[in-house]
Amino acid sequence: MSYNKVVPALVKSSSDNIKRICLSHGRFRSTVASTQRDEVEGGKEKQVDECTVVKAVQADLSIQSKNTTDAQTQKIEIDFNNTHEAYKSKDNIELLRSLLVFKLCTFDFLVDKNKELMDLSKKVFGQRLFERLMKMTFYGQFVAGEDHNSIKPLIHKNQAFGVGSVLDYSVEEDLTQEEAEKKEMDACVSEAEKESPGVDHREKKYKAHRQFGDRRGGVVSARTYFYADEAKCDNQMETFLNCIKASGGASVDGFSAIKMTALGRPQFLLQFSEVLVKWRRFFNLLAAQQGKSGMDALEQKLELEQLKESLTKLGVGNKVDIENWFTGEKLGSSGTIDLLDWNSLINDRTSISNLLVIPNVETGQLEPLLRKFTVEEEKQMKRMLQRVDVLAKHAVENGVRLMVDAEQTYFQPAISRLTLEMQRIFNREKPIIFNTYQCYLKEAYDNVSVDVELSRREGWYFGAKLVRGAYMYQERSRAEEIGYEDPINPDYEATNRMYHKCLEFVLEEIDHNRKANVMVASHNEDTVKFTLEKMNQMGLSPTENKVYFGQLLGMCDQISFPLGQAGFPVYKYVPYGPVNEVIPYLSRRALENRGFMKGSQRERSLLWKELKRRLLNGQILYKPVY
Repeated sequence: MSYNKVVPALVKSSSDNIKRICLSHGRFRSTVASTQRDEVEGGKEKQVDECTVVKAVQADLSIQSKNTTDAQTQKIEIDFNNTHEAYKSKDNIELLRSLLVFKLCTFDFLVDKNKELMDLSKKVFGQRLFERLMKMTFYGQFVAGEDHNSIKPLIHKNQAFGVGSVLDYSVEEDLTQEEAEKKEMDACVSEAEKESPGVDHREKKYKAHRQFGDRRGGVVSARTYFYADEAKCDNQMETFLNCIKASGGASVDGFSAIKMTALGRPQFLLQFSEVLVKWRRFFNLLAAQQGKSGMDALEQKLELEQLKESLTKLGVGNKVDIENWFTGEKLGSSGTIDLLDWNSLINDRTSISNLLVIPNVETGQLEPLLRKFTVEEEKQMKRMLQRVDVLAKHAVENGVRLMVDAEQTYFQPAISRLTLEMQRIFNREKPIIFNTYQCYLKEAYDNVSVDVELSRREGWYFGAKLVRGAYMYQERSRAEEIGYEDPINPDYEATNRMYHKCLEFVLEEIDHNRKANVMVASHNEDTVKFTLEKMNQMGLSPTENKVYFGQLLGMCDQISFPLGQAGFPVYKYVPYGPVNEVIPYLSRRALENRGFMKGSQRERSLLWKELKRRLLNGQILYKPVY
């Protein structure tokens, strides 16, 4: 498979001109975006994505007709206190299990030592009894089953109650910290850096650091992959392919999730991210020379003639070459160049390593990020992109939408770019590829708004999953210790405002042209209600399938199932895998639920309420009917 077929927007042949590429994440205001600016307020940091206690919406699951000046629209209100709707898919044993598991998650000793306690239980009870105990408690609460066949009953039951599935094979390596650090350093440091450390001018944020080599540290809600070799990456691609096929067979509108770090050596993601960030800074330098610094990203329209003169003075190229750059791409016809025009100037590259060039502001020359790449490193980069391409094509063939998970900020610029390239190729007729935006990042709105603008210009379907984020503590600690700006919003309230700002922007884009799509992946009830309110205001019907909702299996059923019963597209992340091999996943669920349960008694109180209701109505042996 040729590389030009894999990612044609990154490397093009002479007959296939490169399209506009968004190299970085600037800020601008769309013509349809909200112009409201949120100010950062101080406040106490809270647990991400907790289900906060909110006032109940005093309405049953119903659709109420409401006349407007233009047409009759439907207003939907959902009562998240309606325990009958929330738990009608659960029998009483399942409710009791939820209460037990959530209660156990409030005990610090049990949570802190959960891994050790599970290992001890296995030794004391033996493998068979241990597995039975796990299936009666934590495994049964958060994991659907051991393989594709065993998870089918749960998937079909959830579907019967209006809830879809995002399949996630949750098997992970059980590495020690030392083993993880060694793997990370071997995978993220190039041969050139090993031979001559410090010779290449790499930024410390985008270099591997042993003290942060174990990327699991401080992360409670995301799986972590460590590179071993190319064969292992192929195996992990096969796992993703199986998930895609299973998702396609389970429903007509399934989702599947992938992680880029599972598909190749992360060295490439680090290096490509650094290149993208430095090219954006170069654009900012040129904008500053024209007195346009501090403006929103796409409001920075550089005067073409001044830009050519600046590039010539910097020695980036001779006058004829620079002239050809713009005329060849048919840019600057309006006399100005904006950020997306600038990004389209990446020229032909015969090898992927040649993409990794950066502008040296002092010399004005384009220089390689590293002095040399080995033949094997070049092959590793190509194989990673080929695996991504294979997964995207299989998603199309199986009618499955593919969500690319977000990762750490030192990987994310490259991950977002590669995802964007897949969207440009595969989202022409409908949304297949979804990028993930972490709204605890200061630059989240910039990232969303620039990508939406690119999709609008080029006419493809924008797909986004909005999350609050999974790497906050690790990111903050790394930034402080290594010495670069903290990328995280200052507090939980600021993250909430950022989430709602990004969400409102995408909803307004949906209202504007119906080509954008968003998954509201949140356990926060206020955020879900905010979304419903905006949809009502815009007359956006759930049957249009433009706005999706997502929660983890075993958590916040009082949100997921009422939404599903009301006709909204809602999905559970459905982990599966053998008991022994998903213990790292279960360990994280216990850690996440400690803060979740301590921060809110709401879910437990609703579970008790439903159990009491059933007992008073004589439903001791209640069984779901579907």
